[in-house]
Parts: sequence; C-alpha cells; structure tokens
Amino acid sequence: MTMNAQLQTAATITPDLSSVLKRLREAQRRQVPDYAQRMDDLARLRSAFKARLEEFATAMSADFGQRSRHESLLSDGMTVLNEISHLRSHLRGWMRPKRAMADMNFWPATTEIRYQPLGVVGIISPWNYPVNLALMPLAAAIAAGNHVMLKPSEHTPRTAELLQVLLSEVFPADRVATILGGADVAADFSALPLDHLFFTGSTQVGRMVMAAAAPNLTPITLELGGKSPAIIAPDYPVKTAVERIASGKFLNAGQTCIAPDYVLLSRAMIPDFVEAMRVTIAARYPDLGTSPDYTSIVNDRQYQRLVGYLDEARAAGADVIQFGTGDAARRILPPTLVLNAGENLKLMHDELFGPILPLIATDSVDAAVDYINDRPRPLALYHFDHDKQRTESVLNRTVAGGVAVNDTVFQIAQSKLPFGGVGPSGMGHYHGRDSFLTFSKQKPVLYQARFSTLSLLRPPYAKAADFLLKLLIR
Repeated sequence: MTMNAQLQTAATITPDLSSVLKRLREAQRRQVPDYAQRMDDLARLRSAFKARLEEFATAMSADFGQRSRHESLLSDGMTVLNEISHLRSHLRGWMRPKRAMADMNFWPATTEIRYQPLGVVGIISPWNYPVNLALMPLAAAIAAGNHVMLKPSEHTPRTAELLQVLLSEVFPADRVATILGGADVAADFSALPLDHLFFTGSTQVGRMVMAAAAPNLTPITLELGGKSPAIIAPDYPVKTAVERIASGKFLNAGQTCIAPDYVLLSRAMIPDFVEAMRVTIAARYPDLGTSPDYTSIVNDRQYQRLVGYLDEARAAGADVIQFGTGDAARRILPPTLVLNAGENLKLMHDELFGPILPLIATDSVDAAVDYINDRPRPLALYHFDHDKQRTESVLNRTVAGGVAVNDTVFQIAQSKLPFGGVGPSGMGHYHGRDSFLTFSKQKPVLYQARFSTLSLLRPPYAKAADFLLKLLIR
C-alpha cells in the first residue's frame, strides 16, 4: 500500500468516513457488547467465514494471478479459525476483573483491574495475507467489545470485496464497517480520531500512518517488517536447515513479513546449502511454471522491483542462482539465491518481500550476531543450532520481534505467544490474550476501606503523622 506524503488533518477527512465513525461510536456507547454478545458475534463470524473458505482462496488466487490453494487455506483460513476458537475459549476469564493486592502501605484498601473496550478500532490490513491480517485483529477487537472500521488493501480488490460481503452478513452496519478504496482513502482513514489504530504493512508506510494519527493522539499498533536473518551454526545439518528455511522463505513466494530475508553461515557450508536448495526446490516444485503450489508476485510493480534487485546484483558481479524457469507474463519469479552480494546493493538493505535469498559468509555464530546487531532490529530471527549454550547466547545478545530456533515462521502461529515487532519492525503486540489487552483499557480501581490509616496524613499534621511517616519511609 502507498499513501500520500501530505498528512491529513481532521478538517480534510472524507465526510463519509467521519459519518461512519460517528455512527459506530454512537452505537458502541449506547450499548457496550456484553460477554454473551461477543461470544455470539465470534461464533457467527467463524461459521460464516468457514463456509466461504473456498471462495476466499479463489479470490486471493485471482488477486495474485496464482496463489497456492493449500497455502491460502492454511495461512489465511486455519489460522483465523483457530484464533477465533482460542478467543472464545478464554474470553470469560479474560473479561473477569482481576484482583490485585494493594500495597501494604495502603491496607486495608483493595484493588482490581477491569477490562473495558476502547470504543471504535480502525484496522488497515495489507495485501500479502489479505484475510488473515484483516480478520485476526478484527476478531480480537470484537472479543474485547469494540466496534470496528476495516480498511483492506486495494491491491487485492476481489478479496477486499469478499471481506466486505462477509462482514456485512455477520455484523450490523453500526458494529463493523468495511471501507474500500485506495491510498487516498487510507490516508484519510489514518487521520480519523479513532480510539485505536491497528496497521500492518511496510515500515515506510507505517511512519506515514503514525504521523497521520499523531494530531489526534490516536493509540497505534504497528505490525511492520524488516530484514529477518537466519543463522546456521557450523555443525548444524545443512539439509535440515535448507528444508526449513525454504518452507518459510518460499511460502507465498516470499511475500511474508517474517520470511527469512538472508542467511548467515560459514563459507564452507555454502556449496552444500546451494545443492540442498536445488534438490529441495526440484522436489517441491518439479515444474515451477505450472505448479499450483507456487504463488505469483502480487502485481507488476512488485515483480519489477524484485527483478531490479537481481539485475543490479548481476551487474555488480554477484552470483545469482535461480531454481526453475520463471514466467514474467504470470509474474512467476523462481526461488533465487544470491551469493557474494556487495553491501551497497539494494537487496542487502531493503526488505526483499519475495523469493530472493542472499547467503552471507561469516566466520562464526558470534560474527553473525555482530552482523545482525549492526542493523535495524528485525521482526523475526531464526537460529539453527543444537548447541544450547550457543543458542542461549544468540537469544541473549540479539533483539528481534520474535525468534524460532531450528525452524522458521511457526512462532507466528502460536495463540499463546505475543506477535509484534521492535523498533523499526513495529510496536505493540497481538494474538491470543495479547490481542485482548491491545484492544482493551486496563482500568485500575481502588476500593478504600471504611477506616484508612492514610487519613492520619492530612493537615493539620500531628505526632501520629510523624510516626506513620517514619514507618512509610524506612
């Protein structure tokens, strides 16, 4: 998604968006959804979505030009269904006020934390997983009792329209509104005085969204991206590492925010890595051009961006190794390794977001960690190693949004783990209980007892106050 560089202000927001927000906010304040309503909403959403899974897979494939049906059903179907089930299983406990012990100095007062909906939540979702990254936060916002405005990506228009149909069937118009449109609509959407704004997309656009939201002091969650590294320890089986890296890298043809972006390994391992990748790709995609299991690049602009990286790399003398034959007309870009790439190349700095994987020779795992720490903090980090002490060192010395040890991407599929970036890869978390907390106000409440010793600390201060102060400031 792209946005106008000029920031929007409340005075220039499209009137239709403002009226939609007003309608949702009035409805939310009129009757805050209770537990029964939230459970019913989630159940109806899950049932209606499950019934349309094949339609969504077809729509996504049409939007991409070719998208693996199995990957769509897994990454955009199963994950959403599982998350909704998890929300429903735990919602009663999450909503219940939590007793918190008051500090001893304030006894016999008691305290608790109550969880209240924020109001109207705005969600801007991207094109790469256009269903997952729209419905996962939406379901969580509904579970927390909010009303929702959703702006799906204009780059997957068929999927966006189907989302609008689905949500209009499940929810009344003053509960969930789906806003279709391009970059100008997204810019206006970001400037709305929402109670929370949840954005998934690139770091560059995330900065614009945050700037647009700033005049309203709109709280914001940014799920961004970056260059996620994979480290292979010198004694780790290369074949296993390649098979698991390939799974995470070439899922959705690399158009995944947490896909491995580059691999750090010893120079001696590189020939074996290349050969293992050749065997792996040949087994998984025997005829790349006609394989139903390999996904196209989403549009011409993204395809030309990736081809440009490779043209620049070849011109600079890097070794570009492609596995299989692509099809420019269908935007099929083969799985590609890049060796001996200079640090000045764009592919060494930009998030690749495609099936291109640079291999970077390092002298040791410690050197790999130093390389990572010299760069912006990534959304994900992958470490392949059977040495527990060395693995612990990597975990302690690096900062990343999330980590998988001896595998890739599956950390995102865990309902009991928070998902989110750090620094330029994002801020805030969601999934499971973290989603509920993101879309809730944790309201602290203190109940004062009939008698409080703190009443002694009121003017005019007497000897009892002196005695009490001595106790308090020990």
